[in-house]
Amino acid sequence: MTRITVFALFLLFSLNLTAQSIDQSIDQHRKGQLIIEASPGAEVSVKQLSHEFWFGAAIANGLGSGNMSPDDLQEYKAHFLKNFNSAVTENALKWANMEPEKGKVNHQTVEGILQWTEENNIPLRGHNLFWGIDKFVQPWVKELSDAELESTIKERAISIARRYRGRFVEYDLNNEMIHGNYYEDRLGPDITAKMVQWVLQGDPDAKLYLNDYDILTGNRLEDYLAQIRGLLSQDVPLAGIGVQGHLHGSTFDRQALKASLDSLAQFGLPIRITEFNMPGQRSKFYTDTDLKMSPEEEQENAAELVDYYRICFAHPAVEGILMWGFWEGVNWIPASSLYTRDWQAKPAAKAYQELIFDTWWTETTGSTDAEGKFSIPAFYGDYQVTVDGKSQELSHRKARGETRIEFPRP
Repeated sequence: MTRITVFALFLLFSLNLTAQSIDQSIDQHRKGQLIIEASPGAEVSVKQLSHEFWFGAAIANGLGSGNMSPDDLQEYKAHFLKNFNSAVTENALKWANMEPEKGKVNHQTVEGILQWTEENNIPLRGHNLFWGIDKFVQPWVKELSDAELESTIKERAISIARRYRGRFVEYDLNNEMIHGNYYEDRLGPDITAKMVQWVLQGDPDAKLYLNDYDILTGNRLEDYLAQIRGLLSQDVPLAGIGVQGHLHGSTFDRQALKASLDSLAQFGLPIRITEFNMPGQRSKFYTDTDLKMSPEEEQENAAELVDYYRICFAHPAVEGILMWGFWEGVNWIPASSLYTRDWQAKPAAKAYQELIFDTWWTETTGSTDAEGKFSIPAFYGDYQVTVDGKSQELSHRKARGETRIEFPRP
């Protein structure tokens, strides 16, 4: 056991985040009774097919644009499907990416990503409709008058929502507003509420999330809480809270992560960890993207990833974690990838897969009792249940807590 792993375990214990307490919370919040009713003594097989919880990743533009080599594209798609059940557009939907020049809107990349995710039943987040950090606002947008700017924002909000109605599961509305909000600076504090109204005009069922960084470190938590309170006081219909998971270094503050999630949970809104990397943006691997990990660092990194996922999965308000890149070929922090440039699995990939598809996976066999019942605590997700050779599929959902399925008795 490495020195860092020992220290990580010490932190978990000292902060009352013991392995046992985390496992207990996971059992409490991520499992519900799956009850099969059939003939007494029937042979039962229960196989989990997928998780309800989002274990996802960002999709690079190359998948939708055709700018990835055929071999890498084939590997990228196969490894995505092997590891993830949900996705987010990394850059394709960003306004500056779609419309770098006024009036020249590129929908091809977005459409390509949507076509593939829909073919594979992968729910997709739209990141993002707006991004008010000054350096990410196109020059042509800055040249607009205030009236033109507002009408142009309105046109984008309505047109994107209308065009992709029912296809994106949710959107990040206006990215990283506590760090910069060009649109509010120009148009006033009610522009965010107007953005929401315009999106909903295009798609009344659209779900809109906030998304920001340095929250789970605790550094900007209070600012984010204040912003959320302010928007809710304006009756802005927020669907959820997005928090980025890459502002740590090669390790992370367990207490800050847990405390931040607890604080955000007060609003009763679902939380998604929207952009996760390990190591993160405050590591040497972000400063020098050519830097390679030693074998010891690879093992330590895998352990850090597992701890982060365990704490988030154990929290009842969290509904998903999405990696911000999983392959060195298209990852802004290459060292945080699950796979090397030539598609070799790193220790982090093996640790991730063991956690998601083994430790947090329900698959068992048995027999119904004298009353014809077979009951197990099962992770929420989709299942195939087989009784005496006859199979049914079902969805086991957290909202219900308990799921029953009946097989005909002779």
